[in-house]
Amino acid sequence: MASIVYSLCAATALFCTYLLFSAYCRTHSRLLFWSGLCFAGLTLNNILLVADKLIYTTVNLIVWRDATALLAMVVLLYGLIWHAE
Repeated sequence: MASIVYSLCAATALFCTYLLFSAYCRTHSRLLFWSGLCFAGLTLNNILLVADKLIYTTVNLIVWRDATALLAMVVLLYGLIWHAE
């Protein structure tokens, strides 16, 4: 059951990334760009979660997962603060 939930979270984050970048291509809104980059990082975070919990069970990837989540949030925060319209 956990594998289904982890996979659906990764798929949802990937779909949100696609939607944000496709909306950015239509409107060229900077907020959509930075949000898309954030969700790309969160997608990578969810993929690392799947790898950590389901594939590489003997290796702990929590440092990499936390680093990608932190980087994704920093990217969004940077976009919100310095590139707000």
